Amino acid sequence: MLFGLLQFVDLVLNLIIFIIIGQVIVSWLLAFNILNMSNQFVAMVANALYQITDPLLRPIRQFVPNFGGLDISPIILFLVIYFIRLVILYPLMTQIRFG
Repeated sequence: MLFGLLQFVDLVLNLIIFIIIGQVIVSWLLAFNILNMSNQFVAMVANALYQITDPLLRPIRQFVPNFGGLDISPIILFLVIYFIRLVILYPLMTQIRFG
């Protein structure tokens, strides 16, 4: 039961990583004018990704200094997620599975 819950948490963390990667790619494509926000589908996808990722990235942006146009908060969030997975989640899963 607990092992299944930990697997679900791992799945959610994986999903968060993929959503953040998508948000970063869309923001780069918008910044380089490859995508245009006047397209309704692009605007809808960009706004949905922003609304999903902003609550996770906003607290990090408060502590990270502004580097001009470079936003490193997704990188910091990746590091936090990997830290949670490697230091907390995977050892717990191993202990429950084989302990």
